[in-house]
Amino acid sequence: MPSPYRVIFSAPGSKGFSAAGFFGRMPLSMMGIGVVTMISQLTGRYGLAGALSATLAMSAAVCGPQVSRLVDRHGQRRVLRPVTLVAVAAVAGLLICAQQGAPEWALFVFAAGAGCVPSVGSMVRSRWAAIHRGSSQDLHTAYAWESIVDEVCFIFGPIISIGLSTAWFPEAGPLIAAAFLLVGVFWLTAQRATEPVPHPKSQHTGGGSALRSRGLQVLVAAFVATGAIFGGVDVVTVAFAEERGHKAAASLVLAVYALGSCLAGAVFGLLHLKGNPSTRWLVGVCAMAVSMIPLQLAGNLPLLAVALFVAGLAIAPTMVTTMALVEAHVPRTKLTEGMTWTSTGLAVGVALGSSAAGWVVDAAGAKAGYAVPAVAGALAAAVAFLGYRRLAGPAATGGRGEDDRHLRTDDDERVA
Repeated sequence: MPSPYRVIFSAPGSKGFSAAGFFGRMPLSMMGIGVVTMISQLTGRYGLAGALSATLAMSAAVCGPQVSRLVDRHGQRRVLRPVTLVAVAAVAGLLICAQQGAPEWALFVFAAGAGCVPSVGSMVRSRWAAIHRGSSQDLHTAYAWESIVDEVCFIFGPIISIGLSTAWFPEAGPLIAAAFLLVGVFWLTAQRATEPVPHPKSQHTGGGSALRSRGLQVLVAAFVATGAIFGGVDVVTVAFAEERGHKAAASLVLAVYALGSCLAGAVFGLLHLKGNPSTRWLVGVCAMAVSMIPLQLAGNLPLLAVALFVAGLAIAPTMVTTMALVEAHVPRTKLTEGMTWTSTGLAVGVALGSSAAGWVVDAAGAKAGYAVPAVAGALAAAVAFLGYRRLAGPAATGGRGEDDRHLRTDDDERVA
């Protein structure tokens, strides 16, 4: 019996766009932690470093869904290339200002511009959704594969970013992240054959944003708290390692966190799952919340690495299930935007978590900072419980079924 992963990659062009998506997503794991490392080295201020990382994430949260909405209407190539050039120019400005000791307001202005990056993961997943529209099992495997790619980025991204910034020069991590973004987006958008067909505004069922879906609202709210977990863990782990005289080791510890998620995602993609995905999602969110508790007890880097590896096991399965729920609750004409809203929730959470963790570390030390992801995990579980009925019930009006009927009608009219 062939591997499910081999089956999904039998589709023409799938290897190419997935590989391009890997490069395009590397900045997701490199830019924020690279800014934290750069600013902490240049100024020694974790509060400022966390605030700049939060500004970058908040900008991505604001711009991301709007970019994806334009992509759904006009296509990936026409939208992503100019947006990427704007983001790369802003990163260049941020690095120059940091190196030259410019006023703080200038750093924040360029950090906001650098956050204007496309959600490359959503672009790749929308290609998978277009290819495997008729097979839920193949789509489950494809989403699992992309979660593995995400985690591989988070394994190597922090190592590259922190390693270069500490061993080469402080600005090296964000600089290489910008280069990855440029290469990944231009390579992806050069592959026209697998690009999803854009849907002009006249084809969109139910006016307004994809966020009008009640199910998507629950997912985004829970992901705000989940993002705070990730943002808090990143900032506090760097500070924790520095307090123990091994700042560069923070990248290895964070890589172990991502490795746990990567392994869990690989296994999860091989499973033929039955039952309600909303129940699996609830269990996954609660598992992430509980896994934050042992971090409070870690007294050294090896113990912290073990605790983070275990915590990582819940991440990828939860993310895969989230994408399946988005696909169920959002019309296909707004699918890229819907997927990006979950990324937006994560970005907002990362901003809040990294900022809060930076201030707690400055005020009370690194170990106290792990209270931030613990509180965020509790909030994520609370949102998941409160919103479970919205996800377990039928999809909102304008979901996949209605959207498919609308698309078939359009196809019939073109044939006629």
